[in-house]
Amino acid sequence: MEVTDVLESLKIGKITVSEAKKLLSLYSIEKIEDFAQIDMGRKHRKGIPEVIFAERKTPDEIKKIIIRVMEKSNSVLISRIQKKDYSGIVKFAKAKRLKIKDGKNTTTLLIYKNTLKNTGGSVGIVTAGTSDIGVAEEARLTCEAMHCNTITTYDVGIAGMHRIFPIIKKFIESDVDVIIVAAGMEGALASVVSSLVNVPVIGLPTSVGYGYGEKGVAALASMLQSCSLGLSVVNIDNGIGAGAVASNIANLARRR
Repeated sequence: MEVTDVLESLKIGKITVSEAKKLLSLYSIEKIEDFAQIDMGRKHRKGIPEVIFAERKTPDEIKKIIIRVMEKSNSVLISRIQKKDYSGIVKFAKAKRLKIKDGKNTTTLLIYKNTLKNTGGSVGIVTAGTSDIGVAEEARLTCEAMHCNTITTYDVGIAGMHRIFPIIKKFIESDVDVIIVAAGMEGALASVVSSLVNVPVIGLPTSVGYGYGEKGVAALASMLQSCSLGLSVVNIDNGIGAGAVASNIANLARRR
């Protein structure tokens, strides 16, 4: 039972105050055997749903967490599933009659029960190259889990500067509240976009690149050193983090 369901039941007298208190206490933290404690209250505190970091978890552990989370929530994000386990997790979710949103070039999944309505703000997502798409898609799935509308455009890096201007125009016409820019190599696209718009920009450096400053180090340093005001930066390949902060900004903007 979700927190809103508990409160609605209390409001109509279906449960007592003591019963509601007990249900809310049980809802806050859920322990799964001896390997996981999930924070069921995060969505109501921060607007961010539970995220399962699957990279070092076994398929059995992932499945157990999915079951427990979905007993009390409408959605869960599963980040960075190992490729060899990906199809098995998808089949498991479908067997449980759960709905799935996936992304291009990423093993991150958004699993949910009921329709995810776009009741929040609007987030623009852009990548410098096609190699950055997987991380950007992880950010997109996070935004959609947080009920944001997303507008995505990929492969518009500064190697062909003319490509970015129609995209900026599209974002402005669509009245986006915030923009995520995923870029590897030297990461310059984030500074360029930030200099052209009047909304916050989240720089998402990716581990695309080689030689000096390889694996996203140059992109991260470039974004952190940007002269363009209004640009904030998350860690290398942190699509979940970029999506979460962008959605919080967008949802707050739409509530005002």
